[in-house]
Amino acid sequence: MHILVLLMGLMTAASAQTPGPEKGPAAGSAKPVKMVVLGDSLSAGYGLPGPAAFPVRLQKALEAKGIKVEMTNAGLSGDTASGGRERLDWSVPDGTDAVIVELGANDALRGIDPAVTRAALSDIITKLQARKIAVLLCGMLAPPNYGSDYAAKFNAIYPDLSKSLGVPLYPFFLDGVAADAKLNQADGMHPTAAGVDIVVNNMLPTVEAFLGALSGQRS
Repeated sequence: MHILVLLMGLMTAASAQTPGPEKGPAAGSAKPVKMVVLGDSLSAGYGLPGPAAFPVRLQKALEAKGIKVEMTNAGLSGDTASGGRERLDWSVPDGTDAVIVELGANDALRGIDPAVTRAALSDIITKLQARKIAVLLCGMLAPPNYGSDYAAKFNAIYPDLSKSLGVPLYPFFLDGVAADAKLNQADGMHPTAAGVDIVVNNMLPTVEAFLGALSGQRS
């Protein structure tokens, strides 16, 4: 299923919800932020060399701005939100400061009941919060081939959880990349290295704001 092509009509609305940049952590701060990206193949770097994966490229982009982070790639190809919940404890070690949660694309592709996805993501966030770990939630959009009712229920998961659980949201992880053949691999679903760089560039202001808020809490 070519979800990226099907999502073209939804990209503009997602982009409009993306928060603007805020001041990030002070350059040269003594202690780097320990961050984990808990995700699926989209963030894991499927089909790409290790240095081209999203967590590596994001770390380099942050370091270029003087923001110190220690990034762990906890992406697992084929994983669902429920799968992420099952491996949460060993994927996010003690001492982690922040987690980017990028899960749900495979749920949408498989037509998993949105209530199941919602419950799993909610559990992930609340368990991390109980461990005093900051969370940035990345949204995903459902392909329309499962019908408008399914898409409406699935797409509402991320903004609803962001509001109810008090976590920042990046509305659509693939914003600016979905449906662009030049930025996706031959399968039409996974970003190329250039596509990953666009994801990082688009998401960077949100991550900076997220880390800026975290830095204020830690100081």
